[in-house]
Amino acid sequence: MNKDKLLRRVSALGFTMYEYRLFCDTHPDNQEAKELFESYQKKYQAVKEEYEKQFGPLTLNGENSDEWLKNPWPWDNDAN
Repeated sequence: MNKDKLLRRVSALGFTMYEYRLFCDTHPDNQEAKELFESYQKKYQAVKEEYEKQFGPLTLNGENSDEWLKNPWPWDNDAN
């Protein structure tokens, strides 16, 4: 899978996981929502690990990395 597509999957799963977490906060007795949250959390972790294995870390997580310094910067991409 290419970098952009994989990053979009990480983003979409992260958003979905966040939304389920908010729902669980307001509906603490909803077991189905908790199970769905846990399911999306596992999917998110798997896709995030796949991305990081291929393209480097998404967040610092205690590791000092200079990956963020490498080109291209977001504004260097052609926005056609």
